Amino acid sequence: MKALIQRVTKASVAVDNEIAGTIGLGLVILLGVAKEDEEADAQYLTGKIINLRIFGDDQGRFNLSALDIGAEILVVSQFTLYADTRKGRRPDFNQAAGPEDAKRLYEHTVRLFRDAGLTVATGRFQEHMKVELENDGPVTIMLDSADRQRPRRPSTSSG
Repeated sequence: MKALIQRVTKASVAVDNEIAGTIGLGLVILLGVAKEDEEADAQYLTGKIINLRIFGDDQGRFNLSALDIGAEILVVSQFTLYADTRKGRRPDFNQAAGPEDAKRLYEHTVRLFRDAGLTVATGRFQEHMKVELENDGPVTIMLDSADRQRPRRPSTSSG
C-alpha cells in the first residue's frame, strides 16, 4: 500500500458537488492499494501514520504525532499512486489492486484509524472526487508498506 500524507489545516472531498467528507487540523491521506497487499500492509501504514511526528510542538519542531494532537484524518482512495510511467505516454495501472480487494483494504484501513480513536472522514470509493485542502507547511510525505521489508541503508556518518 502507498499513502501520500499531507498535513493540513483543513480539507474536504466532494462527489457530484456534494461534500462527502471534511476535516480541520490533521492529515489528508491519499491511499493506494497494490495487487499483493494484505491486512498487514494496512496495519503497518496506519501505525506509521498515526505515530509519525510531523506536527509542531511549542518550538515548531516535528515532535508531535496525529495521536498526540488528536488530528482529524481524511482518507481518499487513490489507485493512481500505482501508476507506472516508465514506458509510453499513458500511465499503466496494472500494479493497482482490483476494485473488490482495494475496497476491502481501504475500508479496513479506515477502520484501523477509527479504532485508534481518531476522527476520520472519507471520500467515496471508485467515484470521481474533488479534494480541496490547505497544506500546512507544506508537509507532504510518501509512505509505502513495502518499505518495511527493505533493509535500511547503512549510516554514512564520519566519525
